[in-house]
Amino acid sequence: MTSTAEPSPAPVRAPVTNATAARQHWWWRYEVPTLLLAAALYAAWAALLWWHRALPGWALFVLGGFLAQLHFSLQHESIHAMRHLPTWLRHAVVWPPLNLWLPYPFYNRGHSSHHVNFHLTHPERDTESAYHSAPAWAGYGPVWRWIYMANQTIAFRVVLGPFLRLWKLVRFEVGQVLSGNFSRLPTWGWHALSVAPVLYYAIGVCGMSLGEYLLYFVYPGMMLGSLRTFTEHRWADTPHERVAIVESNVVFGLLYLFNNLHHVHHRAPTMPWYEIPVYFRRHRAAVLEANGHFYYRGYGQIVWRHLFKPVFTPVHPTW
Repeated sequence: MTSTAEPSPAPVRAPVTNATAARQHWWWRYEVPTLLLAAALYAAWAALLWWHRALPGWALFVLGGFLAQLHFSLQHESIHAMRHLPTWLRHAVVWPPLNLWLPYPFYNRGHSSHHVNFHLTHPERDTESAYHSAPAWAGYGPVWRWIYMANQTIAFRVVLGPFLRLWKLVRFEVGQVLSGNFSRLPTWGWHALSVAPVLYYAIGVCGMSLGEYLLYFVYPGMMLGSLRTFTEHRWADTPHERVAIVESNVVFGLLYLFNNLHHVHHRAPTMPWYEIPVYFRRHRAAVLEANGHFYYRGYGQIVWRHLFKPVFTPVHPTW
């Protein structure tokens, strides 16, 4: 069935009091806020590993997960913004795979296709859709139907969702090889070479075991990523009403580089992370009207509503 929704309006420009003057400032032209954040992130990651024995496990879990997800947020920023830097430098700044599991080129390619707003939530064309087509759903067995339905709750998505995501990645990559498509293997090779120095520092220099790194950095980072993406999108007739606003606090705002104000990001994908909250504060009423008030006060409200209650039925109602 074909959607009757109209394509999204042209992206808005990042607003500042004096746009022309602001873009002439050296700190904006050379992406200084983002580069400083990246430097602070890598320094904090290195320091946390160096002194990991001095911290209790719960603190490592919280801090390591925060840094791992923040790095993923920086990778997201490099896909869309940082446009004043050459492409090679924009990618190099976020290339070190602190999260280990996903090669940056694959994330870059897949997420870029997600930003065709007209296809948002499409089970096959939107690479980040949580929906399934009706024919696909009919072909699932009862166990997989239960899993995909449970994945629409916070309890499952945050705790077990990372394992489901890894399983889907492995199944896809193995399927590509078994079908005779070896074009993705060089990217995996470069990824393995990039992972090596990360693990050398964590294990060889700082003395953290691989299992500890997975437990204290990779897993909680994926959990926080699952929280952010849990209800970013839902089906609606118009593309803008498919994108949520989560008006959270500054801690989660920084963690996600204000991508929690997701509708603003989809309207202006190249808007730098530090301009997104400025825009939202100035145009709050218009933004919420445009996205049909698809809105949450914060992630606490999302957890309260959907800890064990599915956020929506994962069978797409239209496509």
